[in-house]
Amino acid sequence: MAIMSPRDRALGLAVVLLWGFNFIAIRLGLDHFPPFFFAALRFAVMAIPVMLFVRFPKVQLRWFFLYAVGFGTLQFACLFLAMELGMPTGLASLVLQTSAPFTVILGVVFLRERMAPLQVIGIVAAVGGMALIAVDRTAHSSLGVGALLPIALTVLGGLSWAFGNIGGRLAQPDDALRMTLWMSVIPPIPLYALSLAVEGPSAGFDAVATLGTHTGILALCGLAYVVLLGTIAGSGIWTSLMSRHAASRVAPLSLLVPIVGISASWAFLGETPTIVELAGAAVVIVGCAAGVLAAPVSRPHLPETPSADDSAEPQLVGAAAPGRRLR
Repeated sequence: MAIMSPRDRALGLAVVLLWGFNFIAIRLGLDHFPPFFFAALRFAVMAIPVMLFVRFPKVQLRWFFLYAVGFGTLQFACLFLAMELGMPTGLASLVLQTSAPFTVILGVVFLRERMAPLQVIGIVAAVGGMALIAVDRTAHSSLGVGALLPIALTVLGGLSWAFGNIGGRLAQPDDALRMTLWMSVIPPIPLYALSLAVEGPSAGFDAVATLGTHTGILALCGLAYVVLLGTIAGSGIWTSLMSRHAASRVAPLSLLVPIVGISASWAFLGETPTIVELAGAAVVIVGCAAGVLAAPVSRPHLPETPSADDSAEPQLVGAAAPGRRLR
């Protein structure tokens, strides 16, 4: 595929800003709602109007479900639980970006994409910068060894996001935004089931009953940001970019999200970054730039469109062929 155009790079950077500040909004929500209930709520408020007013896109269904389960259900279940267990907001924005190297690896394995040597070096450098920040934050955490569980959950969230990226790319939707909107229909039921099992039936309703409090109003503002800007705008643009470009070219952009997240956490939550964190952030930026700007080695090959015998619902598999522009 062609190198990303200036317009698409600008769109990618816009998503970086939206998702960086998204972590502040998530923190506001988690200060009032239990994590699994909040995760279910963020998708439930979208699901009903989507089912009523948005036409289902033409997608390959199996890859759509991979996208919905990975990007929607598992990523946010792991991330919200990690932040509830003590994962600092800025560090969460950093560690979740393990989705970028995971996506590149999955792209090589499942999409037969190839990376330029400079891309490999850049992603390795970016991962090293993230590791440097993670080690520094863990060393200064009052949780000690207990800080490993939130970090592990966040890494698992990054892996789930990566599988969602691959699913979104292979789904080949005729309209990326409509696919993103319909993705919200899948997570509410399993996430609410987790809430009932882990948090109890009364936890979420107690939070709803106290929405008139200061933390409740802030949580509603956070919920509105997460749904409208973080999900509809951010995920819609991201999925569109993933459908038009190789995963190894788009995914490294997400490595810039923690720079925004850490800066916003310092400005609004008082999470002051250390010198080591700032040095690691600089390495991440350089590595990300190398990963995005490097010339591709060769054109990736997508798996062939499944035949009618492979699809239970052929009327929903009329996806755009590789290289065709989305409508």
